[in-house]
Amino acid sequence: MTKFKLPAASFSEEFQRIFANTGWLFADRILRMGVGLFVFTLVARYLGVEQFGMYSFATAFVGLFSTLATMGLPSLVVKSLTHEPERQNEILGTTFCLQLLGGIGSLVLSLLAVLLFRNHDPLTVSLVAILASAGIFHAFDTIDIWYQSQVKSKYTVIAKNTAFIIFAVVKLTLIHFQAPLLAFAGATIAEVLAGAMGLVISYQVLGYSLWRWRWDFSVARELLQQSWPLILSGFTIMIYMKTDQVMLGEMIGDDAVGLYSAATRISEVWYFIPTAIVSSVAPSIYQAKREGNELAYYQKISKLLKFLNTVAIMIAIPMTFLSGSLIDLLFGPEFSGSSAILSIHIWAALFVFMGVASSPWFIAEDLTSFSFYRTLLGAIANMLLNFLLIPRYAGEGAAVATVISYGVGSVFANGLSVKTRDFFFLQVKSIFPMS
Repeated sequence: MTKFKLPAASFSEEFQRIFANTGWLFADRILRMGVGLFVFTLVARYLGVEQFGMYSFATAFVGLFSTLATMGLPSLVVKSLTHEPERQNEILGTTFCLQLLGGIGSLVLSLLAVLLFRNHDPLTVSLVAILASAGIFHAFDTIDIWYQSQVKSKYTVIAKNTAFIIFAVVKLTLIHFQAPLLAFAGATIAEVLAGAMGLVISYQVLGYSLWRWRWDFSVARELLQQSWPLILSGFTIMIYMKTDQVMLGEMIGDDAVGLYSAATRISEVWYFIPTAIVSSVAPSIYQAKREGNELAYYQKISKLLKFLNTVAIMIAIPMTFLSGSLIDLLFGPEFSGSSAILSIHIWAALFVFMGVASSPWFIAEDLTSFSFYRTLLGAIANMLLNFLLIPRYAGEGAAVATVISYGVGSVFANGLSVKTRDFFFLQVKSIFPMS
């Protein structure tokens, strides 16, 4: 195999763009991790375990249908914009329309589902109706997809963090004035709307215009042909990310959901790391694949896997031992039952990081249909394990089910197919960073 070498200047420019873009994404998530966690804990303390559990149940319920709002398009559209920049207005316009329709569909399905399960609980129904409305405004994240394709995520960071800071203050004000639960849901949807407006303003300021976007049936057909496995895959991912909270609420009660949500918020706050890194690195992986440079292509993927696995382990080990002190410090003694859940759930990060790092490979290899099958296995494993473990172990059982099912969906399922088995061995090898 002939070794392909990028010119030094080209490599330096690419690295600088990726590094700068990743820096902006990290700044975004670190701000949200710090300020967001601070506000989150104050809201949880104010609402108490039961009301906080009810809010978390509604959030998880909406999350089950949230994939429909994105239509599985973001990663595919980044790839399309990278390969066909001359069609950007048709691609962006079509993506916006598809995601708008998906957001409306997500809202309708969320309402129908919650009325089926909790028609006797008008407060939960109202919470779901408000929170599910966010899917409509997420159509404007089409602008964020454009920024990702150009490795210019700083504009998304500025727009969305402006809204985030404003409504963090609003939530603190609501606590001060002892506002009801529904007011916090209203603040959440208002933040999403403000973030969407910020994206539109930044796009216009940079000299672009939404009015140039065009619907193109052929583009829609191409995107949907590729995205339907990702839609199904995303739906199954949401099942095994959110079904634990929904099942806890139905099988144990909202108190159990409150304890579990406090633990998972700390555990999942780290998930921004792989998302930020992969969104910046993915365009260069697609480019290496497009150029037929297999050596550089697999080197990039291997390094990405090893790096993210190392980070996940470095997070999980100390969090396991510090969970009790951390829960008590952040949430208070009322949430002490969350510490055991956190010490278990934190290990799901290893498989989450590995799964996110795998996404560019599946897209570049046109194996998105396999994403559905492997996440379906993970979702089935999650539901079965939750049925077995929640009645006896409550939140701790749900945490065990989550870790195992994430491992099934992100890694072990890849060993079942000839087309993905080599990648499975690459994933397993990447767990040992010195190899």
